[in-house]
Amino acid sequence: MDIRDLLMTDIMIMDLDATTKAEVIDEMVHNLYEHGIIDNEEVYKKDILKREAEGSTGMGDGIAIPHAHDEAVKKPAVMFARSVKGVDYQSMDGQPAHLFFMIAAPEGGDNTHLKALAALSQVLLDPAVVSALKAADTPQKVQDIFAKAVAKKEAENKAQEEQEKAAQNAPVDDSKPYIVAVTACPNGIAHTYMAEENLKKKAKEMGVDIKVETNGSEGIKHRLTPEEIKRAKGVIVAADKKVEMARFDGKELVNRPVTDAIKEPEKLINEVLEDKAPVYHASASDATADEEESSNGSVWGNIYKQLMNGISHMLPFVIGGGILMAISFIVEQYMGGAKSPAFIFLNNAGNMAFAFMVPVLAAYIAEAIGDRPALMPGFVGGFMATVYSGSFGGAYTANVMSDAKSAAGFLGGIAAGFIAGYLMVGLKKLCANLPRSVEGMKPMLIYPILGLLFIALIMYYIINPIFSTVNIWITNFLNHLGTGNTVVLSLVLAGMMAVDMGGPFNKAAYVFASGAFANDPKSVAAAGLMAAVMVGGMIPPFATAIATTFFPNKFPEEERRAGVSNWVLGFSFITEGAIPFASADPGRVIPSCVIGSAIGGALVGLWHVSVPAPHGGFWVTPLATNPLGYIGAVVIGSIIAGVILGLWKKERK
Repeated sequence: MDIRDLLMTDIMIMDLDATTKAEVIDEMVHNLYEHGIIDNEEVYKKDILKREAEGSTGMGDGIAIPHAHDEAVKKPAVMFARSVKGVDYQSMDGQPAHLFFMIAAPEGGDNTHLKALAALSQVLLDPAVVSALKAADTPQKVQDIFAKAVAKKEAENKAQEEQEKAAQNAPVDDSKPYIVAVTACPNGIAHTYMAEENLKKKAKEMGVDIKVETNGSEGIKHRLTPEEIKRAKGVIVAADKKVEMARFDGKELVNRPVTDAIKEPEKLINEVLEDKAPVYHASASDATADEEESSNGSVWGNIYKQLMNGISHMLPFVIGGGILMAISFIVEQYMGGAKSPAFIFLNNAGNMAFAFMVPVLAAYIAEAIGDRPALMPGFVGGFMATVYSGSFGGAYTANVMSDAKSAAGFLGGIAAGFIAGYLMVGLKKLCANLPRSVEGMKPMLIYPILGLLFIALIMYYIINPIFSTVNIWITNFLNHLGTGNTVVLSLVLAGMMAVDMGGPFNKAAYVFASGAFANDPKSVAAAGLMAAVMVGGMIPPFATAIATTFFPNKFPEEERRAGVSNWVLGFSFITEGAIPFASADPGRVIPSCVIGSAIGGALVGLWHVSVPAPHGGFWVTPLATNPLGYIGAVVIGSIIAGVILGLWKKERK
């Protein structure tokens, strides 16, 4: 993405009316809203002010770069504004700000525009660019200045990358002191790259070699290698968020806020050169945190990501195998019975896919935790949950064609994945201090043998026996539900599908239903739960489609266009089609959809609807035991949710 696509001339303000920092933010945010860059002033402004509370974005030299990376942004943009008189923006140097760049980055935006934003923040460090911008009197001149400056900077960055590659194979130059650094800010858009640029610029002036790792919005760039860290005289960490620290154990380390690297890069470098920096000693908690926490997530957030890694790899097996098995049941009933070649073929194909479902789930949960060495123990642990009952009895067979389930099943597979993953993390720590002469034996011998031995022992003697009780209880509970309890359970599961539309609540409901279905695909109760979550997931996109169709004056043009596509997404059980609406107005959209989905789920339980397929939306209606009830539950729930949302939304001016 070219910087000229982001720095649009039609949204520039060449002389702000604002005289205070608060007025600058209000004026610029409103201008973004008026031009359709954001669709919710309140949400975007809240994140702008949150970023300012972490530290002023007044960078000094007359420049301020307020920015936010959130759900209110519909398309990436950089709005330029100028104040001829200047505004007290609480800048780092205490001087008035004249040039303002408000960066609007969409949540989940691609790396292309993030790279452009990084380049933008870097060129603002060039005094010639700043002087030219202060003198520019038209939007076109501003855009031209930046286009030339960014092109020049990109060429310099490319040349530097080539120099770094060449330096890897060249003899080490010990005539200059060598320092490594890490820069990071909470949003990772402006401060991260400006700190990098200032450190590199000042180091060059001081005759110091430096390599800077950036932890920005586009991920970690120029990652420091163990060899580079070992060679460095010291380390500078200029960060306002968590970075990997355990790797710097035993090095002299300066740890400062990212703004210090922007304001006082020379001071930070001198602390290392003059041996004023303390020696950093990593604790066990640092190493654990580096493995269990990403730089922008919690431990529980990572557990959710690890589970989702397994589920995302498992879903093709669930959907493909489940639908083929469901079709085989229709063939069995209407086209020749259990001895029909078509039934045998389809049922066996579906069973084969289902046989891989739990092992794949466990393998990729483990891989997300312990990397590639954990993949094999996870796969075997999941397979044992599928075909072995455990040490207290049961047939130890692996006949996936005829009986591809056991007492441990789906829940045992999830446990196997997490155990195998953290087991491998533990093995890596135990083997960390082995002699370098046996380093090559770890991935080829030590990890596979010990990983397999330990997961087999744990599954055979602990997990399978425990989950036999759990699975039997769940199966009996589902099979003995009365109508009233069925209605309540279906209502809750369907309502959960609309709470976060693809998030933890949605996935928890779907995993519960699909797990019950995987344990016994022929169970009417399990198929009823699949129908409930499918209905609950279809209603949100249908509801937004109905609301935008019959209440068009209450939605912007972009949402009306999205509403049209949601007819198709709802038909296909793609709940995520409603996410843009929920992001823009969660207070109205989510409650409306939860009400509609819960009602649809209750009707599924009341009318004894079951669908022996784990996905498909209306495409699998012929498989339903009560097709009219299935359709009716979706239609009634969608209309109720759509009407509530349409009436609740405010008229747009």
